Amino acid sequence: MGWSAVLEAARPVHTGTVSRVVGLGVDVRGVDAAVGDLLTLGDGVPAEVVAAEGATLRCMPLGRTDGLRVGDPVASASGRLRVPTGRALLGRVLDGLGRPIDGRGPVRAAAVPLDHEPPSAMGRERITEPLVTGVRAIDTLTPLGRGQRMGLFAGSGVGKSSLLSMIARGSSAAANVIALVGERGREVREFLEDDLGPEGLARSVVVVSTSDQPAMARLRAASTATRIAEAFRDDGDDVVLMMDSLTRVAMAQREIGLAAGEPPATRGYPPSTFPVLARLLERAGTDRRGSITGIYTVLVEGDDHNEPVADTVRSILDGHLVLDRSLAVTGHHPAIDVLGSVSRLAGKVATAEQRRLATALRTVLAARDEARDLIAIGAYQPGANRRVDAAVSTESAIAGFLRQDLDERTPAEESWRRLHDLVAAFGDIS
Repeated sequence: MGWSAVLEAARPVHTGTVSRVVGLGVDVRGVDAAVGDLLTLGDGVPAEVVAAEGATLRCMPLGRTDGLRVGDPVASASGRLRVPTGRALLGRVLDGLGRPIDGRGPVRAAAVPLDHEPPSAMGRERITEPLVTGVRAIDTLTPLGRGQRMGLFAGSGVGKSSLLSMIARGSSAAANVIALVGERGREVREFLEDDLGPEGLARSVVVVSTSDQPAMARLRAASTATRIAEAFRDDGDDVVLMMDSLTRVAMAQREIGLAAGEPPATRGYPPSTFPVLARLLERAGTDRRGSITGIYTVLVEGDDHNEPVADTVRSILDGHLVLDRSLAVTGHHPAIDVLGSVSRLAGKVATAEQRRLATALRTVLAARDEARDLIAIGAYQPGANRRVDAAVSTESAIAGFLRQDLDERTPAEESWRRLHDLVAAFGDIS
């Protein structure tokens, strides 16, 4: 045993007692700890300090609290939460605290503190290189850059997870880090085995915290996935961080904030929710070594794209993809609403010719939408509008370009070539 282990074993343990258990929160007294420190409650329930008032600390458990009672002992744990990082994690499935849950034994990787500062504003490299996703509708009409942060906005059951799996298998990034926050337990294996598949999992790290787990564990799953992605970036890699869903991260923070005594504000979200989201999102992006391209799903309640979380996240991110339920129900997958989706960095990562092609298709799609009612009732007269004529004559070709099977990957060169041929078929639409 080395001296460091001896000193660690000889370190005094600060103990206290549980003074109150109400709802999701646990109050403890007699322990010297700061906000963010880990404690052990009762027979080994981990908890994190989220607030302090006088001699009382308010904690949020990271595990089940069944059987916990007032007077149970409380001990300070080893500082703050640490998570494993590195390429040894590829192909592994972890819980929200970074512990393996895939039955493949322990993770042999260096552990680092969970907290990490976002890159400074002046330390971020500018985004100029495109990130190929293998999805035609994204690579041509809403192209992503390496280090961009993109939102995926949709209601439930519209195909968010399927689109994430397509990007995970087809992207040009060195690795994927996927956070499943607040998912149904039965959907985890379905996503891993059916959507992601062995090929996608082999180049991914998956962090899972299901909906039945405590709010703090769900919140920490988002931070754990982000910290793993940051370690890849620190090593000079370009990685994709996918989080499904950011809305459930906000809901977890709402539970924590309310339990800590914060007042409810917009739709019940306490004031701390939105700064937590902003800090989490700012940790993605570029630095001087590598990049994290963030793709965050936002579950819009009742398909309301202006609800508080969606509205706040949209203002922080570098663009958004909108999935349309009306497209999904007709079998159009991925159900991307091209006209409602925007990449704020398209002008930085696409050439002038590529932007011209994308604009031409968008123009034709917009003209078709404006004349949709006239076309439906047979009142549109051919020749009245060149763009509508082009949309009607090439309708099947447009649909074939925008639709894509789940296991189909299209190289960027082929996507642009197909778009060029499609636009050429429009003829003169000026």
